[in-house]
Amino acid sequence: MTESASPDLVVGDDGLARPVWAATDPLLREYYDTEWGMPVRDERGVFERLSLEAFQSGLSWATILRKRPAFRDAFSGFDPDAVAEFGDEDVDRLLDDARIVRNRAKILATITNAHATLRLREASDIDGGLAGLVWSYRPNETPRPYRLADIPTQSPRSAALSRELKRHGFRFVGPTTMHALMEAIGIIDTHLIGSHRRGTSGVWS
Repeated sequence: MTESASPDLVVGDDGLARPVWAATDPLLREYYDTEWGMPVRDERGVFERLSLEAFQSGLSWATILRKRPAFRDAFSGFDPDAVAEFGDEDVDRLLDDARIVRNRAKILATITNAHATLRLREASDIDGGLAGLVWSYRPNETPRPYRLADIPTQSPRSAALSRELKRHGFRFVGPTTMHALMEAIGIIDTHLIGSHRRGTSGVWS
């Protein structure tokens, strides 16, 4: 029996069903159609998304997405080796950069997290560094949300990942932020039932 599509989906002029948040804004629509929920398994990619999710805390994702090119420029393409070299002058530079979110605590956390990312490369109990650690928290099954209200904001796995990252010195990695990261990089699939993107990541059927 075929499941009926979620009533929280909007069918666009191209005939494709998307959630309300991705239905009208061209930037969000492009992000939803091509990027959100697709697997990211490389260290720099995971570090970038972890960093941006931290900056997003308390703000809309649309705000961060519009500023993403500026963030990439300001943070050396989110190369952990480069960010780990940032010093006081770089912090001052970032706080003066009106193109990004100028939050001292989040800026300092990004630098701290770059150092932690480098340490994970050498950790004897971690296979694959930051990306390997994050992906090791993939659950045995993924949510199957019918309504937007059915999508959880955190899970036992995101809480466990949060604890593990904090143990390794990461900051701004709470369970809700980690759940959003897991959604964004394809570890779980929270596309609504009936969305044209559900099941397209290759991680979940």
